[in-house]
Amino acid sequence: MESYALTDIGMARSMNQDFVFATSEKIGPLENLFLVADGMGGHRAGDYASRFLIQHLVACVRTSDGKAPVSVLEKAIRQVNRELYREAVEKEELMGMGTTLVAATTEGKTLYVSNIGDSRLYLIRRKKAYQVTRDHSYVEEMVAAGRMVRGSQEYLSQKNIITRAAGMTERVEADFFEVDLEDGDKILLCSDGLTNMVDNEKIAEIASAGESLRRRVQRLVDQANENGGRDNITVILADYQEEVG
Repeated sequence: MESYALTDIGMARSMNQDFVFATSEKIGPLENLFLVADGMGGHRAGDYASRFLIQHLVACVRTSDGKAPVSVLEKAIRQVNRELYREAVEKEELMGMGTTLVAATTEGKTLYVSNIGDSRLYLIRRKKAYQVTRDHSYVEEMVAAGRMVRGSQEYLSQKNIITRAAGMTERVEADFFEVDLEDGDKILLCSDGLTNMVDNEKIAEIASAGESLRRRVQRLVDQANENGGRDNITVILADYQEEVG
């Protein structure tokens, strides 16, 4: 499975607090690994949080003695979250930092996904984008409770308030999803710097275009910047093809 990743500071921010990791090669017990984190916190705390989370998750997976993808990811996320929380408690300049996370790996025809916060994973199938992850955000909780309409002005004005993040508490609960893959599927992980600037239809159109992975990812980032680029933008795109024989 081929993949390509890109992160961009955007048009409005002075610092990139997103961090990304992508490998289509075997890493520890996993066949591949894709990670996006969007940090939050004053000064450099958000940058520190996202970088710490991704780098330490990669290290945990590399040395994991687990076998099942979900258990490998779940154990690594819990361990690194505790480590990140301790950093925030012990270092005054990092107090209050946190980060989102969306993680994915495949095994055979199954895609395993985990998320914390509002960074997302989309399955793009036959030129349509399907959001696999569920945002841990104030507005999505209000929508679920029937107290807000998705896409309304109230929704859009409060969309950046997340209700769950890594590093904010000693324990964090990540959501997990499994998806059966089909030949030709596209897997897209991203921070909200993409989804707040580009709608799902346009994301699916660009991701499905008959161009190289590098070109499609660059076009997604460029589209977010052309539409305002109000936040850092991070994208991983992978093309899934069934193995023959």
